[in-house]
Amino acid sequence: MKKSIAIAAAAAAVLSVSAAELRLSSPDGRNTIFFDKNGKELTYSVAVDGNAVILPSRAGLEIDNWVWEMALGKRTLEQPESWMDLLTVDSVTVHAPVDSTWTPLYGERSTVRDRFNSATLHMSRKDKSDYRLDVQVRAYDEGLAFRYFFPEHPAAIFHKVVGDLTDYTLPEGTMAWSEKWAQATFDYTPVDSITRPVERALTMELPDGKWLALLDADVDDWCLTKFRAREGKPGTLESVMYSPVDIVTYYATPWKIIMTADTPGELIENNDIVLNLNLRAEGDFSWVKPGKIMRSTVMTTEGGIKTIDFCAEHNIPYMLYDWQWYVPCTSHDGDATKVVDKVDMAKVIAHGKEKGVGVWLYVNQHALMKQMDELFPLLRQWGVAGVKSGFVQYASHRWATWLHDMVRKAADNHLHMNIHDEFRPSGFSRTYPNLLTQEGICGNEEWPDATHNTILPFTRMLNGAADYTICYYDKRLRNTHAHQLAASLIFYSPLQTILWYDKPDAYNGEPEIKWFEDLETVFDDTRVLSGRPGEGIAMARRKGDTWWAAALANNDGGRQTVDLSFLEPGKKYEATIYTDGGEKVKTRTHVAVDTKKVKNTDKLAFELAPRGGVAIKFRPL
Repeated sequence: MKKSIAIAAAAAAVLSVSAAELRLSSPDGRNTIFFDKNGKELTYSVAVDGNAVILPSRAGLEIDNWVWEMALGKRTLEQPESWMDLLTVDSVTVHAPVDSTWTPLYGERSTVRDRFNSATLHMSRKDKSDYRLDVQVRAYDEGLAFRYFFPEHPAAIFHKVVGDLTDYTLPEGTMAWSEKWAQATFDYTPVDSITRPVERALTMELPDGKWLALLDADVDDWCLTKFRAREGKPGTLESVMYSPVDIVTYYATPWKIIMTADTPGELIENNDIVLNLNLRAEGDFSWVKPGKIMRSTVMTTEGGIKTIDFCAEHNIPYMLYDWQWYVPCTSHDGDATKVVDKVDMAKVIAHGKEKGVGVWLYVNQHALMKQMDELFPLLRQWGVAGVKSGFVQYASHRWATWLHDMVRKAADNHLHMNIHDEFRPSGFSRTYPNLLTQEGICGNEEWPDATHNTILPFTRMLNGAADYTICYYDKRLRNTHAHQLAASLIFYSPLQTILWYDKPDAYNGEPEIKWFEDLETVFDDTRVLSGRPGEGIAMARRKGDTWWAAALANNDGGRQTVDLSFLEPGKKYEATIYTDGGEKVKTRTHVAVDTKKVKNTDKLAFELAPRGGVAIKFRPL
């Protein structure tokens, strides 16, 4: 009886206009997605508050027809008509609405709500093949998601997907923040200017002031997909697959996500939609421990021990030996089971355990390809806490499955993972929480400017955690030191790398280092207080009853007001404020540290320096 009531309630959100149509609305009624196959082409559109944000656009997949026909026993080399054109809609299935909450092992929020309406569009080919394809659709208050599903087929059990036909036709005047690869800087252009494939998340502002972001989820058995302007169709982005994908039915493609928002900050606050579209973790991951990490830039036993001692003194639970602890690390001739003579690894790891500091090791793809099955059990035997994988292939179907299997094998050996270079997340950390973070960002290794940093929260950070590798003392920094402090809160990463290019000797008692000492890397709540890509951002995060807030300025600086209404009403707090103090502060970092009593009705106003920032810790009194 309860199930019938639930399905009846869901049916109110789904209107099947005819046998060839599906219309689905979000629980709050604001987001609506509509699929239609009255002609040959399967199309869809999206509306927010009744206004189109995705105009009628092509949907579907392209299969290698020769492989398909051979699978059905038709021994011909002729290319038949497109199989998408030959499909017709059989029916629409309405599913019971979902409204649940779950508790992640770690995250930007301690509780995640998973609330959506869903339906499935069933299609088949009406001949002896009975070839079938479903479109599974979900409507969230945060956006829409759909994926293609191949039901199990007794004859055509395998397929070769060679193209993603999914388009996104945007209203005229839509602007996008795009980057051509994961570690690139951003262009701000009309969508028609995107003539080379660009990364996800792709964040866009519509002419009516609404915001969209295109993402994906559950991609561990697929290839990298990007976006590009479709030639001959104005205002339209097409999907670009990096490689063909071989599948065996039954099979589901990754979820395609269209996030919707009234403000760019809402996109950040709603980014749990990516996690909700991934499978939950199975098994015991209680051994996974997020935290801060500092690397030893000196590849010796003494360098490692000195860095561990510094970490222990400053509440940094992990130390990393980066490349060259084995050699040659960029060659198939390297052997990651053998440590260079300059490092007594057993002594360093034992010292770390004595001090409460875990040791991570960098391993390049060459050794991972050749030795992973042997290496991971050995590293666990040594007592290594985690592996930072370098220069891994990730874009093709072959390498995507290899990379995600690497995370699985690391989990089997209780090893944390940090994937570096171009790889970007799509929520796999929900399924395998030992994948704490990944790079896939133009971070401090490449010395980006402040304006770039104000774009990242609204674009790259929608995907998930990023290892930005916060630098502090290095003279090559293009931004102020208060900007660096603020960045460590703004750029979420359960494994937060700090003092990237620095050595313990660089520290000279600067008082603001207490910010790094106190900083948490996972939180119970996250709020975006204000901001716009390229202009600035202010955010607040809570752990327990303590709040942290931070704001980043762009290259020009400017006034930033931090509204403290996120604090608990009726409570008083001591705010420790870290700002750029200029030459008045007689330290080489010029960071001013002040304290004041505040409450939730207060507002703090700052004149941020060009390329500057502010970081604040709120301690309840």
